[in-house]
Amino acid sequence: MRRLIPAVVCLLLVSSAQAIAQSASPPAPAAAPADSATGSNAGDLAIAWEVRNRFRLFREERDFALHVEAMGAGTILAAEEALAVQSDGRGWARNTVRRLCIDAAGHVAEPCTRDGAKESYLTPADHAVTVQLTGAVPVGAVCAWTFDDGENPRETTLDCAQPIDIRARYGRPTRASVEVTSAEARQQLHADIRVRDIFIAGLGDSIASGEGNPDRPVNLGAEGFCFRSYLGGAGSQYFRPVRAGFRGARACEGGDGGGTLSGWQKLGAQWLNTACHRSLYSYQTRAALALAVRFPHIAVTYLPLACTGASIPDGLIGPQRARECAVAGNATTCTGRVSGQLAELNAALTAAKRRQPGRQLDLVFLSVGANDIDFSGLVADVIVDAATERELLSRGGLLGSVNEARAALRGALPQQFGRLREALKPLVGGNLARVVYVSYANPTLADGATCPGGRGGFDIHPAFNADAARLRRVADFVQGDFLPRLKDLALCQGGVICNDPTRDRMTFADRHQAAFAGHGFCARAAGDPEFDRQCFSESGESFDDNLVTAAEQPLVCGRKASEFRAYAPRARWIRDANDSYFAAMTYPQGMPTSMQPSDIHDATWGILSAVYGGAIHPSAQGHAAMADAALPAAEAVLGLSAADLSTVDSAPLAPPSALPPAQDQPRE
Repeated sequence: MRRLIPAVVCLLLVSSAQAIAQSASPPAPAAAPADSATGSNAGDLAIAWEVRNRFRLFREERDFALHVEAMGAGTILAAEEALAVQSDGRGWARNTVRRLCIDAAGHVAEPCTRDGAKESYLTPADHAVTVQLTGAVPVGAVCAWTFDDGENPRETTLDCAQPIDIRARYGRPTRASVEVTSAEARQQLHADIRVRDIFIAGLGDSIASGEGNPDRPVNLGAEGFCFRSYLGGAGSQYFRPVRAGFRGARACEGGDGGGTLSGWQKLGAQWLNTACHRSLYSYQTRAALALAVRFPHIAVTYLPLACTGASIPDGLIGPQRARECAVAGNATTCTGRVSGQLAELNAALTAAKRRQPGRQLDLVFLSVGANDIDFSGLVADVIVDAATERELLSRGGLLGSVNEARAALRGALPQQFGRLREALKPLVGGNLARVVYVSYANPTLADGATCPGGRGGFDIHPAFNADAARLRRVADFVQGDFLPRLKDLALCQGGVICNDPTRDRMTFADRHQAAFAGHGFCARAAGDPEFDRQCFSESGESFDDNLVTAAEQPLVCGRKASEFRAYAPRARWIRDANDSYFAAMTYPQGMPTSMQPSDIHDATWGILSAVYGGAIHPSAQGHAAMADAALPAAEAVLGLSAADLSTVDSAPLAPPSALPPAQDQPRE
């Protein structure tokens, strides 16, 4: 990305970010500006500079450049939809996910080799910067550049039309000076290059992690794969698409046919982090990335820690169960546990401060609370309709109720939120305004009304059928009780007691909620992917129930399951159960031993494979809409504005008419 972003584009991008997300707390004090800019313009020439590959999670500049180009469309949502079309719905992250400074187990690479240079990820010593002379550069003009960071001045001379790449020391300004010599004039310009490296952490649950959006979706084959149901007997079996490449038995009576579980797992979806189903599509990652795209004078060091299934006590403050096991080589590694996110963040900060005592956490993105009221139990109560499955899940405590959720919302959740608030304070310098709490969206709405229910989008399992009455109760509870109470908790209002409201209020973002009212799980449109329109029946008749024919072709439409495109733009921004299976088909091995299935055809995994990959979670489009709501709040907290685009501190030596021939003019 050697060519700088044109200044006019930068100004347009920044101007679109001035709307501040709803917040009852003032923004935290801004750090020093990224660049000082005084003096007059030397004619129309100017020094411009920008940080290269400034989203530091990405090892390779080509991945960052992809988003710089896409964000020219304006919003993060527009960029996501453009990238989805560009990738034919396969998703932009499928290649990027293995070119990161954090591996699939969540380990930070120290050092991380980025674009050929070794860098400390958490504590950068310098940043790659491109500097260029802009304006009406005279043809053939020669530029004598000097870069001085106070220790080792560097000089170089080259054609003024050429940009120059340097490593700018972090923590101090680098003085860039250039003497421009041409046949008409000689001018001198200077600018201070001061990179602001912003340290951001992402915390929370499945909505924060990006659940439902594997970086590389599962590849499904055309044939059927047998699952048993809890009723037992041949008549209770059913076929759904198999993982492509599976060599074991596809029929239930064959067990796994000698195919090992690790072999099955190798054919699964791939994630930024498998145990937590972290995804590059999460709103937290997209908002952090957008900050780097918008502001050329900053770098963003981003630490994703959110984990699907997390609650405040189990996931943020303490450890939690893993969602899925990672496969490395021929081994499947799974301890079944994931460390608490705050402990992980504290360890990272402690390590960073040892190397850079002044290193601090600038911003936290946070979404949590749904698991504290057992929202997954509410979803199960809505969609599991068959009597046998309901009875068994109820005995296992997997079905929730609105009354139980309301009791938790009024009792346990405020107490746990208070614990979280106190645990976060030391990490953000005591000012919780640096925590941007991004609220959930109601997933049950389309055209402003509650979805009608039915099997459409849920016929991936024979026991599923979204009950209309239970669905309405949940939708009303989410809209009328849950979402308003979360806002009160974040902002210390509505009777929520905070020790110091002026410093205990988080920054709050929820502007995406209005947009989601038209894009719930039941939303459909003529512009939806052709595969969806042909193969996912609105009446819930997508799959062949004949065991003989379904074993070879489970889809009634006759098309291959591999034609499904997880990232094609569609009207629904919420994954339904069919989407969950076709995108991820998750087998959650991190479950308690008592719930581990006997083999891969087991009835338990038949249900879980249909929902544990992200059913009733935002799609990549939904996450992009959430990121658009979070971004202006983050910019306000960080004090980022149009002033951060200033690049010029220049002065001419003398009017051109007073200059003797260029070759005779002495340097000043």
